[in-house]
Amino acid sequence: MKSKLTALVLAMLYATFSFSVSAQSWGPRTLPQLKAEAQRRADGALPPVDHVKPADMREALTQINSLEPDEWAKAFISIGDRYMVQAEQALKTNADQAAQSYKHAWEVYNAARWPTENSAQKKLAYEKALAAFAQYGKLISPPVEVVRFPFEGKQAVAYLRLPKDVRPAPLIFAISGLDTRKEDMVVTNDLFLKNGIGIFAIDQPGTGQSPLKIDVGSERVFSAALDYLQTRNDVDAKRIVVRGQSWAGYWAAIMGYTEKDRIRGTVVHGVGIHGYFSPEWQSKGLSTEEYLFDLLPARSAVYGVNTREEFLAYGPRMSLLTQGYLDKPSAPMLVINGLKDTQQPIDDLFLLMSRGDPKDVWMNPAGGHMGRSPKWSAPEITQKVVFPWVQRKLQP
Repeated sequence: MKSKLTALVLAMLYATFSFSVSAQSWGPRTLPQLKAEAQRRADGALPPVDHVKPADMREALTQINSLEPDEWAKAFISIGDRYMVQAEQALKTNADQAAQSYKHAWEVYNAARWPTENSAQKKLAYEKALAAFAQYGKLISPPVEVVRFPFEGKQAVAYLRLPKDVRPAPLIFAISGLDTRKEDMVVTNDLFLKNGIGIFAIDQPGTGQSPLKIDVGSERVFSAALDYLQTRNDVDAKRIVVRGQSWAGYWAAIMGYTEKDRIRGTVVHGVGIHGYFSPEWQSKGLSTEEYLFDLLPARSAVYGVNTREEFLAYGPRMSLLTQGYLDKPSAPMLVINGLKDTQQPIDDLFLLMSRGDPKDVWMNPAGGHMGRSPKWSAPEITQKVVFPWVQRKLQP
């Protein structure tokens, strides 16, 4: 009887921790598997650790002995701190060297807080990442401007980076995804800057410094951002293309409908608009090995829910089909994904392209999430697919 009672208590404890999305790692890998995969991705410059030096990854992994979020964060924070010391020393004599050290610090802190800031050390890592990035952004050319605009009694934070000698500048309006942040968006799009296109970067709701969580109507923060951009003399507010990647493809799609008269087009790069939100898809997709780890905590954080059940019940109301958007007129859309995406259902791409106004579609039959494959890396898709389309839409 005692052994049965003990087993029951242990089962109850297991259930408690298994269904709390912030208590511990949700896999899908064991610790040895996670270490091997994280190192493989760092070695191959693959997301989400494509900017972490392989040696830094190797050093951090030697310090990680559990799947607890704080232990992951601490291992990377110590390396980031070392880069910060190097940056501050270099700043006295060599601004370029200081910029590179600040950049490395930000990249390592960014890995520390990934995929979501759901523990004390991950929150600390994010604050350190913001501080390192602020220093880095001041030193690069063109510099990163921190902008603040009013939003429902608060101030929303975004970044603006304008090309040299182009005024007023057309813009790509870049929205961060589930686990990326606006910092990633504003410094990984130099191809646009080199061709006279500025970058406005903002966190999607539920992430980073966004002033609200994800819910029906949360796209209003992006409308407020467009209002702000219309006040800038150095920005051509009549030439703006929106780009949302991964989760943010949803926001790019919805802005294609709600802001069709204020934007030139929208790049839906990663298509989760309807089936993505179903409990059936989410239950299946949470075990994908395309994602490094902690997919459920990351997806739950953007809603502000704490259990798997709350998470699965929350999403369906976000469907663009349910909300009645898909048959409405829209701005021009470029829709991108991979047939083999395990994070967002390819059926959502087919649904979006088959309803409403005609759309341009690029679908990689061999591609996974966002269309990536060995033959089509993320930079190649940007260079060969996204950029030419954006450039055409932004012509005077």
